[in-house]
Amino acid sequence: MPREQKQVRELQEGSYVMMDSSPCKINHYSTAKPGKHGSAKARVEGKGVFDEKKRSLSQPVDAKVWVPIIQRKQGQVVSVSGDDAQVMDLDTYETFTMRIPEGEDFTSDDNIEYLEYEGQRKVVG
Repeated sequence: MPREQKQVRELQEGSYVMMDSSPCKINHYSTAKPGKHGSAKARVEGKGVFDEKKRSLSQPVDAKVWVPIIQRKQGQVVSVSGDDAQVMDLDTYETFTMRIPEGEDFTSDDNIEYLEYEGQRKVVG
């Protein structure tokens, strides 16, 4: 699995973190001051990259969490049928089928950008 460990204090808004075994993009990050007998806590709120579900994480700032390494790739649309598009990766020339996001209109020979993590793919606008 392409991922690495980082301390919670190293996370930033806009970066990625694993929450509930799913890669999420961080929308909000806040910390609470340490108390008399405890350490500082961080609250991380994010949205699933591939499933769009909201998730949250509350950990001490020195705890370690997994950070996914999500690849941003280029592809070319080979054909379109209904809500699916046949896409060819421009680096490996591998072809695969992807769901077209709502509001997007693809035609053959369009170049697209997509995210890939552990076999999951998503078109980015």
